[in-house]
Amino acid sequence: MAIDRSNPIFLAPSHGGHNPELMLSAVLHLMSHYTAGSDDAGGCVKLASVIERHLKALANLPELAPVLSATCQQLSEQWAAVVERNLHAQEKSNFLSRIMARARTAPAAV
Repeated sequence: MAIDRSNPIFLAPSHGGHNPELMLSAVLHLMSHYTAGSDDAGGCVKLASVIERHLKALANLPELAPVLSATCQQLSEQWAAVVERNLHAQEKSNFLSRIMARARTAPAAV
């Protein structure tokens, strides 16, 4: 399933917006896409980052019920760890790819 990353739902307002129900709906939608696309290569770091930002924005809304705010904060921290882990894995993979590419293009020592 292709995800249209130009869709406005991927843009989390920094101030959290004025409609927590809409933000919660958006983050649930994004989480579903992340799960559905996780077969691809461990998920999309950009999508995980957007989910983390939505949850953080929700957690900071003053009109949100305390239990929902705490849940969003906890989930935001967990998604931040997912982002960090995937970024680290990508950096490691890119480094190994560069080393392997150099080894393939280097002339063989006789």
